[in-house]
Amino acid sequence: MVVLEKIHKTYNNGSPLHVLKGIDLEIKEGELVSIMGASGSGKSTLLNILGILDDYDSGNYWLSGKLVKGLSETEAAAMRNSMIGFIFQSFNLISYKTALENVALPLYYKGVSRKKRNSMALDFLAGLGLRDWADHKPNEMSGGQKQRVAIARALITHPKLILADEPTGALDSVTSQEVMDLLKKVNRDYGMTIVCVTHEKGIALQTQRIIHIKDGIIDEGAAD
Repeated sequence: MVVLEKIHKTYNNGSPLHVLKGIDLEIKEGELVSIMGASGSGKSTLLNILGILDDYDSGNYWLSGKLVKGLSETEAAAMRNSMIGFIFQSFNLISYKTALENVALPLYYKGVSRKKRNSMALDFLAGLGLRDWADHKPNEMSGGQKQRVAIARALITHPKLILADEPTGALDSVTSQEVMDLLKKVNRDYGMTIVCVTHEKGIALQTQRIIHIKDGIIDEGAAD
């Protein structure tokens, strides 16, 4: 599903900062993996490259057999929209839209009719126990409910890859476990490949594999 070969990334804001230093990584279809690393280790840069939000300087990135390299903004956006779903720590819901409208939004960008996208969004919300909250706006929901809306939004386009950036970081321990249980269910029931960046060891230990990144390289010697 995901193959990275010798990925390098340097930022040139003032003095050059070599963030990724030859990343080799393979994630198989249907895997649920976590990425852990200290602040500044390169995990956010790695996630941005996986999400086609940032380009890399050298190496190769293959996503579902397609080479992701040197894409235009339009090409990158099209590939993201068709293949990747995102879940964020801060939920990234639109405050003035209802849960239903937030979940349906990716389908709007795909040109799906209002009736069909709203019907699909309601089905996904119902599947996550939020049918009764479909007409509520984010400020009327708890953190856990907002994250479930965000998960429904990520799933609705049936992406090949789900990228979760600290999905439990803004939640209490009980709600964090509920969200993690939901991600495991999504992985099991839909067979979706999920990559979860987290600093919480208890969350990472619930994934099938922990990828440790340190100083811009995969730390093969780190203990799970």
